[in-house]
Amino acid sequence: MPIITKQKELPNYITKDKSSICELMHPQQHSNKNQSLAQANVPINTETQLHYHSETEELYHIMHGSGIMTLDKEQFAVEAGDTICIPPKSQHKIKNIGNTSLEFLCCCSPPYSHDDTFLIED
Repeated sequence: MPIITKQKELPNYITKDKSSICELMHPQQHSNKNQSLAQANVPINTETQLHYHSETEELYHIMHGSGIMTLDKEQFAVEAGDTICIPPKSQHKIKNIGNTSLEFLCCCSPPYSHDDTFLIED
């Protein structure tokens, strides 16, 4: 039987780094095993908190808006259509610099976990 979720039926919540996400698929809620997929939203003039994951590799795919991505010591502009690979142990955050919501998909393998999220004071 296929594993299917419907975003309109899923709740949003705030992650440890202060982003608002909707878990589109996660092993704790669904029957998948090795990864998670969420849609994140960063409001205008806000940013996520600098953090890293010790085990998880993340992919951010920007769907709407524009921002500045910090990845370790690098900072660079991102916009709709860009995909960023965030290796484990890489400190990162994203800031919305546009005049609309910054929305992106976040794929994590292994799946996202609060226990694998370590906040950095910057």
